Amino acid sequence: MANGGIDETRVRSLLREQHPDLAGLGLRRVAAGWDNQLWCLGGELAVRLPRTPRAPSLLRNEQQWLPALAPRLPLPVPTPVRIGEPSARFPKPWTVMTWVPGEPGDRASISRDDHAADNLAAFLRALHRNAPSEAPANPNRGVSLGTLTPEFDRKFHAIASDGLASDVRVVWDAAIAAPEWESPPVWLHGDLHPANVVISDGTLSGVIDFDELCAGDPATDLAAAWLLLPAGAAARFLDAYATADEAMIQRARGWAALRAVSLIGIGQAWERGLPGGRPTWELAGRTALDRVLTSN
Repeated sequence: MANGGIDETRVRSLLREQHPDLAGLGLRRVAAGWDNQLWCLGGELAVRLPRTPRAPSLLRNEQQWLPALAPRLPLPVPTPVRIGEPSARFPKPWTVMTWVPGEPGDRASISRDDHAADNLAAFLRALHRNAPSEAPANPNRGVSLGTLTPEFDRKFHAIASDGLASDVRVVWDAAIAAPEWESPPVWLHGDLHPANVVISDGTLSGVIDFDELCAGDPATDLAAAWLLLPAGAAARFLDAYATADEAMIQRARGWAALRAVSLIGIGQAWERGLPGGRPTWELAGRTALDRVLTSN
């Protein structure tokens, strides 16, 4: 059975079993995310089902925290409206969420640069509020960048033979040398790369996939200035965000470099026919890396 056993028949049977009032709506499979399979339900809802070992705990975080966070965010986000519990038909939790319309950012381009920069800044200003002590922690997001040097070194091999490799290393070294975040941890999306936002009418119109939702250093999310926005738009974004000092900007550029080399490696995996590859991600990563290296 395709998609780890998550086909239309199974999804409909789950809906009939636990949410029968939704079972008759139209159902369309969407390209699988990293940890979850997504189905569009009736045009305004989505069914999100875990497909990796770590996905159920991440889905529970979304179920617990997104309903409280979503109302304060100025862009649409997928908000849980129904909870699916493990059963004999599917042994993991699952969710029915609101559908966020638009084209994924790794398949669409932003043409309204200033508008997108302002939208992203407004979204992150609203999200980056002090998080409660029980907010989820994440060993790879929101943490001191120095702890991720082994990960960076491993992923750096994707560009090690490129002419820009030494410049990327300079960005990384400056980021881990910058003063660390010492204020209370704030809420983070944690994974703002192009495939996790949607574009409509040439601008950023929604944010999706809160798998990595956690609390920590906001520089993690500020990396989106280079990962998502067109060249030259980072300055507009940082002005609109308004509270990023030089140390935070240095750390954010380091986060952007880490995410960019990761995207490049995932794209190269697709080219080699390896599991987990994504065809559009190498270009997204290289474009982001160019922005990081040409920004001040």
